[in-house]
This record gives sequence, structure tokens and C-alpha cells, in this order.
Amino acid sequence: MRILFLGDVVGISGCSKLTENLSYQLKLNKIDFVIVNAENADKTGVGLTKKICEDFFICGVNVITTGNHVWDQKEIMNFIDKESRILRPKNLFEPSPGKGFTIYTTKENMKIGVLNLMGNVFMKKCDDVFITAKNFMNEYKLKKDYDFLVVDFHGEITSEKNAMGHYFDGKATLVVGTHTHIPTNDCRILKNGTAYQTDAGMCGDYDSVIGMDKINSINRFMKKDSVKHFPAKGEATLSGVIVECDIKTGLASKVESYIFGGQLSRT
Repeated sequence: MRILFLGDVVGISGCSKLTENLSYQLKLNKIDFVIVNAENADKTGVGLTKKICEDFFICGVNVITTGNHVWDQKEIMNFIDKESRILRPKNLFEPSPGKGFTIYTTKENMKIGVLNLMGNVFMKKCDDVFITAKNFMNEYKLKKDYDFLVVDFHGEITSEKNAMGHYFDGKATLVVGTHTHIPTNDCRILKNGTAYQTDAGMCGDYDSVIGMDKINSINRFMKKDSVKHFPAKGEATLSGVIVECDIKTGLASKVESYIFGGQLSRT
């Protein structure tokens, strides 16, 4: 069982790169299940829409995760209650539309749990993420409730993501960070068998400032004339992680960073 996790899709360039290439990339890399964080997929660079979700599902995405921008396009609040393949962070204050965890059954009858969490440091206020994780692990068990578990930890700082990776070590197949849009060079299998990468990176134009127009972003930092952030429109790179799962244990047998197209593929 091979699972592909793709980091935050940003704007039109990220969406186009994914929809135009994912189907072939799944065949090329022999992928069985695909999870994509899409909280920045809208043309504005924040939020996502029903149409984007439907386009992603058509091209091969199995599950969409999100983060702090999940509600920025208000239409998703109604759609997320009807569509089980879209998740929002489980530790958002309740009651919130949608779910933060669901178990999905593959064509091969394998059960894959996907848990969406959001960090507490420098992020929008939400419930304590480590208490939420503790309660989750008390309720659900690997190889009992699901064959594999993937955790999307949407957070700002590397130490919080690191700690969560170790907290789930041996209890999840993959823990991968999202939100900072830069792929980290620490893809590995932890001591007790859980695959981990601090940040999956983004699916967007890297000739930018985390996916946003670079000139406008520089001007904003320098407090010059600027407008609201908007996405860069050059060729996107798809960034993420591929984990090969051990069917007997539910843990990782192999993990590797995934980079396709755009600026990063030429480095």
C-alpha cells in the first residue's frame, strides 16, 4: 500500500498542476491512496470551494485536509457537512461544520484513517492539540480500528510538529506537517515505525513568497504600496511525501519526499 500526501495547494497554478498531472503521477508512482491539503486552493490563495474539491476528486484525490483558512470561502461550510472526503482540523472549537477524522475504505478493502489537527502556537485559537491527540489515541488504535493512519498536522513551528510526530510514533503510519509551504529535508521513519516529515511543502509556484506574488509580498514587508496578498501564477511544483505501508503492522516500511515539476524539480 502506497500513500501519497501532497502539501497545501495554492491558487490557480497549484490547482492546474495537480488536476493536469495527478492521474499520470499516480500510475507512474504506483499510488493507492491520495491525501491533499487544499486550504489555499482558491484563486485568491485562501480557502477552497465545492468546484475545486470536485475537480480534485475527479483527478484521483481521495481525501482533502485543511487548516486555519478552511472557512475563508464560506460556501465550504455547507458542503463539508455533506462531503465526508473533506476534513477540517479536529481541534477546532465545537460545534464546527464537518469532521476532523474519518476512516476510508479502499478498493482493496483496506481501512485508512485520516486525522486533521492544527497547532496552537502562532495559529488561530483552537482546542489544545496535544489533549485532542491524547483523547484520539485513547479512543482509536492502529490495526484495530483502521489498517493505516495518516495525520496532517497543520502548524506554524517546527518544534510543535516535531513533538507531535514523536507523540504518534508507533501509533500512526505517517505524521506530516503542513501550513508553512516549504518542504523540509527531514523525511524519515521514526524509532517506533512512523514516517515523518516536518512540512510537506506546497503545490504552487515557488518563484514566490510561500505561493504569493513575490513583489507584492516584498512591498508589504517594506511597508510600501501593496495590495492584499494574491497567488503567484508561474509553473507550480507538486510537493509532498510518499509512504509505503506495512500491511501487517500498519507502520511505514519506506518513506520518501515527492517533488514534481516547476522550480524545485530543476534544483
